[in-house]
Amino acid sequence: MKQPLIILTGPTAVGKTKLSIALAKEINGEIISADSMQVYKRMTIGTAKILPEEMQGVVHHLIDILEPEEEFNVVLFARLAKQAMEQCWNHGKIPILVGGTGFYIQALLYDIAFSEN
Repeated sequence: MKQPLIILTGPTAVGKTKLSIALAKEINGEIISADSMQVYKRMTIGTAKILPEEMQGVVHHLIDILEPEEEFNVVLFARLAKQAMEQCWNHGKIPILVGGTGFYIQALLYDIAFSEN
């Protein structure tokens, strides 16, 4: 049986964050960030990262999880996003993938395999 997954994507400053919060509250969802920079701690201004007080109690995954000097790439994103999706489903929540890094979203949806060659 397929599990539900909602995707909200688009450029910065079009209202994804506000819509995702409202949607998550309406459908019992949790948000998974699909942004290549919001994973980094202390990079709030340049990434338009949601602030904790703006989350309105909605759980957010893949935000502020790495130090700026740590590497983050599409392979790591796909692995962490899949783990977050499984957590959501296991807790009876609907994952909402939100962000503007289209390559990351495509890699996750189409299970693109990457090699080091």
